[in-house]
Amino acid sequence: MTRLQISAKLSYRLPMPCTILVQVEAAETPDQIVAQANIDIGPTGDKTSVAAHDGIGTRLWTSQQDRLDISYDALVTIDRANPDFATLPATALNDLPGHAVPYLFNSLYCSVNAFDSVVTGEFSGLEGGPLVAAMADYIKQTMTYGSDADNVQCNAEQSLAARKGVCRDYAHILISMARCANIPARFASTYAPDVQPQDFHAVPEVFLDDRWHLIDPTGMAQPSDMAVIGIGRDATDVSFLTAFGRMNMVEQRVAVTRA
Repeated sequence: MTRLQISAKLSYRLPMPCTILVQVEAAETPDQIVAQANIDIGPTGDKTSVAAHDGIGTRLWTSQQDRLDISYDALVTIDRANPDFATLPATALNDLPGHAVPYLFNSLYCSVNAFDSVVTGEFSGLEGGPLVAAMADYIKQTMTYGSDADNVQCNAEQSLAARKGVCRDYAHILISMARCANIPARFASTYAPDVQPQDFHAVPEVFLDDRWHLIDPTGMAQPSDMAVIGIGRDATDVSFLTAFGRMNMVEQRVAVTRA
């Protein structure tokens, strides 16, 4: 069992009034409990809570002008085991539950067919959990962790070709590979204590042995140490801020420590 103390502070200037969708709060799930949580959104304080993707976590609508300031603090207790992927079988396609099926298909940043040659060429003879673990190792060994102006909006195929990216790119690549191998895979936004530099952390979640399992191809976080914020098809569904208008970042700080 892990306890995480989480703090996130975001500040943006708004050239004109703007409506914003915020998703920074850790989700209440069967394997994580959120306590001592507080979120302030200002300066107007205007906010409306709505359910997030697949009902995991919450989003907040807010309308602000001039600036947006968000402060979030919480204590999260996580009771989640680290899976042994070597022992996890794939779930047959015709046994997949309805909620897992959409995560077999293409999404904005994850093209399934683009990874046919990689999956068949690099991972022949593997299936289920051993296949997913091998894919994660391949991505970690192949990619260089880092960001620049050229890869901010890259899709999974472009990120792998560039051999460079950040956690969202690593997640998109593994999600695409898993879907190509007929394993449902989705994008999870999380907080984790050992991520460097400290920030929101993106990881894939794969459906094996009739349940979802987190896995981090960057190697910086373990499932037992991740506080999930929300999930989606790819980064589009789980952005911590989506602005329906223009925003200019002033400050963004995330701090996650073991309590």
